[in-house]
Amino acid sequence: MASERADLFAPVLDLGAALQWRDARRAARQVVVFTNGCFDLIHAGHVEYLAWARRQGDALIVGLNSDDSVRQIKGERRPLLRFEDRAQILSALRSVDAVIGFSETTPEVLLDRIQPDVHVKSSQYREDELPERSVVLAHGGRIALAPHRSGNSTTGLIAGILQRYADGS
Repeated sequence: MASERADLFAPVLDLGAALQWRDARRAARQVVVFTNGCFDLIHAGHVEYLAWARRQGDALIVGLNSDDSVRQIKGERRPLLRFEDRAQILSALRSVDAVIGFSETTPEVLLDRIQPDVHVKSSQYREDELPERSVVLAHGGRIALAPHRSGNSTTGLIAGILQRYADGS
């Protein structure tokens, strides 16, 4: 079963393993791409975003917020899915080559260690407003802003579910 899983799922790594993963990609002269997020209830917007991010290089590692950091960002009712489930879902996506968890609300500490060639964020943000910008640039990386697919959000999905099932049936 473990070998079957390895064929179909990207690894979920701790920091040491992520650094080895990165070093192996660099030794193969691959461009390492990093993105991050909560990824609570994966939707089409997430899938398009991750596919776009992966196209920015040769290998994509996704920084996934811990349950505690999601609560700090999104509030006490989130995440809806625990870290292990969110990581497994992400690792099953073809565009994702590796997943790593992090406990901070923003990824600067992890970016400082991973030092990706490209850091992808949504075009909902402005590059000069990203708290992690200086870390990425200090290591010679670049920032790429992915097109944002409006109308897709986990918050909107939750609201739609609650509205649809509000009558209790």
